[in-house]
Amino acid sequence: MQRCKLLLLLFFYCSAQGWTQPGYNLGAGPSAPYLSFVDYQKSFPRPQEAMQRKLDTLKKQFIAKKLKWPVSQVYIRSFKYDSQLEVWVKQSTESVFSLFKTYPVCALAGSLGPKRVQGDYQVPEGFYYINEFNPFSNYYLSLGLNYPNASDRILSDSSKPGGDIYIHGSCVTVGCIPITDQQIDELYILATFARDAGQDFIPVHIFPCRFDVPRSKAYLDELTKDDPILKNFSEKLADAYFYFEKNKKLPIVLITGDGQYHINDSPRGATSARATIAASLPTGEIAATLPRTLPSKRVRTIPKLVEVVDQWPQFPGGITAFNSYLDQVSAAMRIILPADFIKVYVQFEFVVDRDGTPVNFKILKGLADNSTLQQTLIEKLEQMQVWKPAKLNGVPVAKKLTQTLTLQK
Repeated sequence: MQRCKLLLLLFFYCSAQGWTQPGYNLGAGPSAPYLSFVDYQKSFPRPQEAMQRKLDTLKKQFIAKKLKWPVSQVYIRSFKYDSQLEVWVKQSTESVFSLFKTYPVCALAGSLGPKRVQGDYQVPEGFYYINEFNPFSNYYLSLGLNYPNASDRILSDSSKPGGDIYIHGSCVTVGCIPITDQQIDELYILATFARDAGQDFIPVHIFPCRFDVPRSKAYLDELTKDDPILKNFSEKLADAYFYFEKNKKLPIVLITGDGQYHINDSPRGATSARATIAASLPTGEIAATLPRTLPSKRVRTIPKLVEVVDQWPQFPGGITAFNSYLDQVSAAMRIILPADFIKVYVQFEFVVDRDGTPVNFKILKGLADNSTLQQTLIEKLEQMQVWKPAKLNGVPVAKKLTQTLTLQK
């Protein structure tokens, strides 16, 4: 289903076995041990204060709704025209989601319809997931979304699709989803506990409206009646909405090469089309088909990754030395490969942080069925030397890199 073509920002996860996780200090600095992602977030003033204020209240609200605490999985739906944001929860052992709470959205920038270019003030529509926890947000606390997703990158302006879309506090917006500080306290805590429980992708689905509310649907119909492209786009979103309404399970969302969404086995889903990417499903929902990936022990929360830099990161000794290093890693792996091991090209990604430290290693392709080899390879890659960091306007910045190496017996 979901291919690893979706670039994932990994800035979380420590195991309960006490892995060491470098501190969040916007760049270089000493490492600090954290036992869990919850403890990690509590090391920052705002999340810590939010938990002191809200944690007991949340637990009581869960009890009142006959829900189990702590939360294991979270699903968020937002409706632009209706100005609402729903929070659904479940335990990993449960098959369906239960509605926990609906928050009013404070304000709406732009109009109904997807975001297609930087500066259009549009709130995106489509299928996303949380890829950033920002405890230092200008809007109190914020949860970043992976806009532009694979569909947006195809259908939006290729040079300036826009970005920096968040669910945040402060009740103001220029293209994000704003709620009050009291509400983002709760949502941030729920997302933190879900991430701590292992939910790598917390899905956020953004719809133009509630498709089964007559007044909302009538407004959308009037808006799209002379716009067949927008009408078709909205119908695909409606397929996902009604699937969840019926089943209380996440829809399977595919993105084909033309950037179109296709939902489950909907008649409009064009199931014969070759699906290239799956969109916005938590790992628990797609474990049978998504190559299993294991967390890096050398993890940092990276507040900002840049796409374009003036100077790329430089490995000590240059590209020749880096290729030699990868050859050494491949040779070291060769002695532990099974006798019947077939030649595999392994693609991995990592981030060279602002101080040059390589962090957040992740296997993207290859070794899908062998978690032991994945973990061993990650451990060897984590021994990589410190780089000379990328620079933008003369300032060191964090940059994500993707690389391939060959494993063969």
